[in-house]
Amino acid sequence: MKPLAEVLRPKNLQDFCAQTHLLNDAHPLKQAINNKQLHSMILWGPSGVGKTTLARIMCTQFEGYFVQLSAVLDGVKELRAVIENAKKYQNIGKQTVLFVDEIHRFNKAQQDAFLPHVESGLIILIGATTENPSFEINRALLSRMSVYVLETLDEKGLMKILQRCLVHLKLTLDQASQERIVSNSGGDARRLINSVEKIAQANLAQLDAQSIDQFLQDNVHSFDKGGDVFYQQLSAFHKSVRGSSPDAALYWMARMLVSGCDPKTIARRLLAIASEDIGNADPRALEISLNAWDVYERLGDKEGCRAIAQAAVYCAVAPKSNALYTAFNKAMSEAKGSGDLPVPKHLCNAPTALMSDLGYGQSYRYSHDEEGGISNGQNYFPEALGEQSYYQPSERGLEIKIAEKLRKIRGEL
Repeated sequence: MKPLAEVLRPKNLQDFCAQTHLLNDAHPLKQAINNKQLHSMILWGPSGVGKTTLARIMCTQFEGYFVQLSAVLDGVKELRAVIENAKKYQNIGKQTVLFVDEIHRFNKAQQDAFLPHVESGLIILIGATTENPSFEINRALLSRMSVYVLETLDEKGLMKILQRCLVHLKLTLDQASQERIVSNSGGDARRLINSVEKIAQANLAQLDAQSIDQFLQDNVHSFDKGGDVFYQQLSAFHKSVRGSSPDAALYWMARMLVSGCDPKTIARRLLAIASEDIGNADPRALEISLNAWDVYERLGDKEGCRAIAQAAVYCAVAPKSNALYTAFNKAMSEAKGSGDLPVPKHLCNAPTALMSDLGYGQSYRYSHDEEGGISNGQNYFPEALGEQSYYQPSERGLEIKIAEKLRKIRGEL
């Protein structure tokens, strides 16, 4: 028995309730479909937005020989068989359209195997991926393909799909229950259809919003700890903290947690934020973030996640400065580009008489013996480099006082 998602898969564009931004007559993709002139392409988008369905519909419109591979199950051996068949179809004037699901799972060498056949026009390659093609697809292959971004389905489209499910299953749900299912789907049509199918199979005693909500409560949200969704959510969290929005920081943290993210991943990112985006404007942020991680290790999820949330809010409202981050990057760049410049002799130790005779350590001024504990004018850089000034404190938080101190040290006051 076929899964409901396969039974209800649209067979034409009229029944395809999504991606209107790609399928209007002004868009190059729709024009290619209308003119029956398909080209190699990448369909990039989250799960359940119609990548496979759209590829099949396009092939039907194109009237070509359609073959599908899965990068999870197939490899170069299966590709060779496709190529041999494609040559036979070419001899009778028929174009082969090869659809590769999860194309990002093919390694670079396997992806290279497509190149000559795409270039020669033997196959039209349509790859589907949930990952960013810029990172996951060979540059050479990507340059020969158009990339189309598919979006998560909106409520209107999802509701249409839900109605088709209910009609097919002869199932009746009130409006509140329908809205709950749509909301729970996260823009994923497959998840919605599977949920409705499971509800029908469960023979629930009551079909109302409360019982439906109870049935769906263990739903796993969209999250892939090694994929693009993960990095985008983590990026949103980081930028929310950097942008001083504690509410958005808590939201993205919660989104990641309910989807199965390891809380220690968030704790690690907070440590990076405390150093990169806050720095010496509020050095306590680093300590508080580290303490939150320690609390999590000692207390576990419930209390530990609350401590990480506390650290996230503190970092979000703390004064921001990337002065230290910028200064360290400048110093690293200088160190890489300046070669093996020798340490000035006055900064060297002289543990032997010979080294002392050679001038090691001579003219060094011991700062504790100087006025204010600072040996003003003493150079600490290689002579060929001269005195440098990488660290420029911001006028925020503790760095206001640090900046004032440095101006005195540097003789700017």
